[in-house]
Amino acid sequence: MKLAIMQPYFFPYIGYFQLINAVDKFIIYDDVNYIKGGWINRNNILINNKSYLFTVPLESLSSFQQINHTILHPKLYPIWKTKFLKTLEQSYKKAPYYNHVINLVENVLNTNTNLVGKLAAESITAVCDYLDINTQIIETSEGYKNQELKGQERIISLCKIECANYYINPIGGIDLYSKEDFKKQEITLNFIKSSSFEYNQFGNEFIPWLSIIDILMFNNVHDVKQILNQYELI
Repeated sequence: MKLAIMQPYFFPYIGYFQLINAVDKFIIYDDVNYIKGGWINRNNILINNKSYLFTVPLESLSSFQQINHTILHPKLYPIWKTKFLKTLEQSYKKAPYYNHVINLVENVLNTNTNLVGKLAAESITAVCDYLDINTQIIETSEGYKNQELKGQERIISLCKIECANYYINPIGGIDLYSKEDFKKQEITLNFIKSSSFEYNQFGNEFIPWLSIIDILMFNNVHDVKQILNQYELI
């Protein structure tokens, strides 16, 4: 069984979904500390042919607070949500799949939660449903009791709990985990590396690695599913 584990990101880039699509079960790692400056509550979209960073407003940011306890700002979030949808309309209204995708995004933004981890998880599962990705998804805060373990030790423990004999991690973690340590536990460790690709963004110079929102605006489901398979395992 193939397993992957990642913190929840809000409408992450295509590589996140390539990872989900490559495994049988995907664990959202939400009971670890929130990382300031990470991608849990922000990403990039296309505005005037430039990469624009958006940030979901949160309350009482702390790197000592777990992701699943981090709260959306009660006053600023509703204001930000309206402005974000307006920004998407102004930037993407002429994109071929705008109507489908704006409805998807709006439904996620209206999720009945005040927690950023739940909102991010909803954005992930909504995109998976849209793309017919059938990988099972579960949050660590919902079903695991091994929080005393840290780093690689906990990842291996989660693999053992799930009876996974194959673990795939993003290429960015290649220096964090040891293939030899996983092998000792009879687990094969590989790293996924996205291949380069381009698609038409209003006929302008291509801006890569934006939020999945951008890819969905310009590509139909069939074409996105083709991109999902454009990677190599190292």
